Amino acid sequence: MQARMRRMLQTIEEEYGYTARLTGRGRLDPRVFDAMAAVPREAFVPEELRDAAYDDRPLPIGHGQTISQPYIVALMSDLLELKPEARVLEVGTGSGYQTAVLARLAAQVFTIETVAALGASTAERLRSLGCRNVTTRVGDGYYGWPEAAPFDGIIVTAAAAHVPPPLIAQLRPGGRLVIPVGVWQQALLLITREPDQRVTTREILPVVFVPLTGDHPPPEGTP
Repeated sequence: MQARMRRMLQTIEEEYGYTARLTGRGRLDPRVFDAMAAVPREAFVPEELRDAAYDDRPLPIGHGQTISQPYIVALMSDLLELKPEARVLEVGTGSGYQTAVLARLAAQVFTIETVAALGASTAERLRSLGCRNVTTRVGDGYYGWPEAAPFDGIIVTAAAAHVPPPLIAQLRPGGRLVIPVGVWQQALLLITREPDQRVTTREILPVVFVPLTGDHPPPEGTP
């Protein structure tokens, strides 16, 4: 598996070079590289798919969900620019792979999964792997985790039809939200709450994610 891990990391670095013009990031942050290298992806995929665990592609994990492509996990983690003391919210725990990477980058990780069976098994997996700074919850991540806010970073691992206003409200000044948005066509967005409270949005690159589930109201002002 170590050779496969090395190939995965090399592929991620190559992808960074290919997409640098879109992302503005030509090199993976060393802290994110080390986090990706420390998390065994084979622990987060079904047994029958472990031979493919280090392929740079998404894989099914059951319940209609997927584990994201390693390059996308690295990029989204990198875009958050987390400091070691950061508090981060993840919407869409899934198998816990992205969670485990975040746990190596931040002081506290709060993660929400809407599929109860998946949330329970993943919480146990994260505990068994020693992710002691992770707090899990089953629920609708569209509304965030108000009692744990504000967050230095928020990451959403499913595509929303629009940016959830509660997530923006739960960002600390200087905080970043990374989220795929779109229905037929999706784009990865980087949303920043500036220190002066302005909210800025930057489109990073086209992506394909499973949809964010739940009955969510449209933003105010939407006809």
